[in-house]
Amino acid sequence: MASKFVLAGPPRSGKSCLREGLKQAIRRIPGAPYPYVITACPDGEGSWFQETVNADPALAAACKAAYKAKFTPEFVERIKTSVERCSLELTLVDIGGIPSVENEQICSGATHVVILAGDMSKVAEWREFARKVGLVVVAEIHSDYHGTQDMIEGVGPDQVLRGAVHHLERGEPVADRPMVAALASWLVTLAK
Repeated sequence: MASKFVLAGPPRSGKSCLREGLKQAIRRIPGAPYPYVITACPDGEGSWFQETVNADPALAAACKAAYKAKFTPEFVERIKTSVERCSLELTLVDIGGIPSVENEQICSGATHVVILAGDMSKVAEWREFARKVGLVVVAEIHSDYHGTQDMIEGVGPDQVLRGAVHHLERGEPVADRPMVAALASWLVTLAK
């Protein structure tokens, strides 16, 4: 069965940075399925963005500005169909930071959600989003931008991995962060 993990949470929580770090961390796990990524927000930050920031930040900013757009019915339908039809073992779906009707439509074909939030008071609205869409919450992670180390609480009896990841910043490698590695391992376990 295909596991489709939505990366959700408020704007500027570091979802795109987490996505890239997760992708790299999963690829390092022996026997793990390839982590396919669907960029589901028209904000100009496709899977290519992090690598471009690392190589040429000015070019990345220019490309993002050129590609940035609003949700259109055509975009929503195209991405919704991509999520529904994706049959790969482990897919990451990076959505925008608003629990909108468009994101509900896009996520209707997904299976799970990882909630990442800088402001943990926003987690409840994302739990409600998951409930409405029928997604199983598998992780709730505090994005502690000013922190200096990760914290892993572990997987609770509710099967939700909790903890904190520190300083998610574009251009910085995060695949070796303890929380990112723990999340990668948890998603691979769930996908098998």
